[in-house]
Amino acid sequence: MEIATLKARLAKLILEKSFRYADKPIFKLASGRMSQYYFNCKPVTMSPEGMYLIGEIIFNLVASLKPDAIGGLTLGADPIAYAVCLTSYLKGTSIKAFTVRKESKGHGTKQWIEGDIKEGERVIIVEDVVTTGGSTIKAITRAQAAGLEVIKVITLIDREEGGKEAILQYIQDFESIFTRSELLALKED
Repeated sequence: MEIATLKARLAKLILEKSFRYADKPIFKLASGRMSQYYFNCKPVTMSPEGMYLIGEIIFNLVASLKPDAIGGLTLGADPIAYAVCLTSYLKGTSIKAFTVRKESKGHGTKQWIEGDIKEGERVIIVEDVVTTGGSTIKAITRAQAAGLEVIKVITLIDREEGGKEAILQYIQDFESIFTRSELLALKED
């Protein structure tokens, strides 16, 4: 299936299952801001069809970069990373998945990052929704502190509220599958 067809179906799923709108700002975002728009991508990223679409779309974006692994801050990044990891295996390559914890593990080795990764590996950070960029920046800095080389950031949705610009202060390769404007334009059609 063509990437444009996959993206069109993913947009439809997001608008059906993950998007909410109100006339007044009633949705409190992770950043603390209030908004009229809310994207809860978990119903899509954790669904079989959503994982298939996301895995195919993002694998297609990153395969030529030959990353060793893909991951980000739990929980938003986890199903995205797992989808790409599985897709890579099915396509005969190997992109491992990893998770960046919000807090270090309280026992054992007290790790911030879980997964079969090691210092020096090239990784891609993923996120479901970027607003201010705070979660993504936390994932980037934790990965870098662990000795990983962050080569790209991909988000499903850029809310276009300054997050992209903040992330670009840390890494120069940022890509969104959709922007809020693109999804809202589709919603109006």
